[in-house]
Amino acid sequence: MAEVKEKKLSAKEIIGYAIGDTGGVLAFGTIGSFLQMFYTDVLHISLGKITILMLIARVWDAINDPICGAIIDRQKPTKWGRFRPYILWFSLPMAIAFVLMFVQIPGLSENQYLLYAYITYILYGMLYTAVNIPYGSMASVMTDDRRQRSLLSVMRSLGSGIGSLPGRILLPLFVYSTVVETGVKYLDGSKLLGAVICLAGFMVIIYIANFLLTKENISPAAKEKQHNVTKTIANLLHNRPFVTLSLAGLLLLAGDMYTLTVMNYLFKNYFEKPGLYALITVANYLPMLILMPFIGKLVMRFGKKTLCSFGAIFASVAYLVMFLIHTKNPYLFVSLNIISGFGVSFFTLEVWAMVNDVIDYHEKVTYHREEATTFAFFTFSRKLGQTLAGIGATLAMAAIGYSTVAGTFDQSDAVDNGLYTIATIIPFIMYLLMFLLLQFGYPLTKDKVESMKDELRSRRTN
Repeated sequence: MAEVKEKKLSAKEIIGYAIGDTGGVLAFGTIGSFLQMFYTDVLHISLGKITILMLIARVWDAINDPICGAIIDRQKPTKWGRFRPYILWFSLPMAIAFVLMFVQIPGLSENQYLLYAYITYILYGMLYTAVNIPYGSMASVMTDDRRQRSLLSVMRSLGSGIGSLPGRILLPLFVYSTVVETGVKYLDGSKLLGAVICLAGFMVIIYIANFLLTKENISPAAKEKQHNVTKTIANLLHNRPFVTLSLAGLLLLAGDMYTLTVMNYLFKNYFEKPGLYALITVANYLPMLILMPFIGKLVMRFGKKTLCSFGAIFASVAYLVMFLIHTKNPYLFVSLNIISGFGVSFFTLEVWAMVNDVIDYHEKVTYHREEATTFAFFTFSRKLGQTLAGIGATLAMAAIGYSTVAGTFDQSDAVDNGLYTIATIIPFIMYLLMFLLLQFGYPLTKDKVESMKDELRSRRTN
């Protein structure tokens, strides 16, 4: 089995790992906040065609992601480790693809814009996979200590929160212009492209720093020549903790990305204050910052499963209250989102530590450690969550009659009220389902995780 170096992670390694997600979420958060609006309001692609685009992209991911994970698992480690070189090699191409998604080529028809969207969106997804699977897998070979893994998960969430700030807080203040005659604000494609170019440059710098500051401390076991991807897939599909966590992780990201998308429209049309959209990010991440100093002790006392399932039902109830009161006061709405944010934060802070627990469980039952393949499937489930959010948003907006016709800068009162409804009732359902999955489907309780860790350490020692 693997040789474990008994070593505490340095502050440099912890910070270096955390900023890796800062780089990824600079793009991911911007895409979640503005890509669909860019397609509808700038390129004027219909909501139905956007839905089909996202479905086809996920079908390709179902093929591409497991292949990428299997390739990485089969590779012999370099002098920099097995995972870190991929981050260095593919971060620049990913940044370029990120920029290309937001380019508006003058004079194209809707179908030509749609073809361009297909090419750039799928290209970005493939390159994101090539960076994010190694990055996520790296945590499991930096340490096997449960406290430090929890710390890495928390710090990754912090890095993710920092990475989301430009897309969620700064960009809404700068990427809108105003129709002089009516005073109605609209998304300005040129301003958005300039902001995306700046973010792409920062993203590459951050990934280089991530490569330089981190280290893979657990030497991998030699991979068997008969490594069989089909068998690995079968094992994962029979791995109850993995399947349940993947579904819950899908809903976590779907809830986050869905609210990012719909609330951007909500604050622009219903509240008529697009600049206040930035407060939704504050509502999501302020609770996380408050909980961070206490999350380690809470995990030690209650366990990850208990904390995360409680948080999910807490968030679900908060969205139900928002739906029932149907407020026109944006500040009351943001306050209720802060309450919801406390619930979601438990799972957001601990989800990556739970992924490492699932990887350990896979090793326990199969006697094989396949970090990249396991993480590839978990990443695919999160992409499905992103797709579920995108499709859910487009279908819901189509159902309430949102117009994507060129020159439409304002929507009807019925559409505005419909936006409020779909911005609250759908997250309520998503977080309720997440609670049910974690509470009744996820078997890795605090005691079971401890027992599993002891068994794996005993194997490695012997």
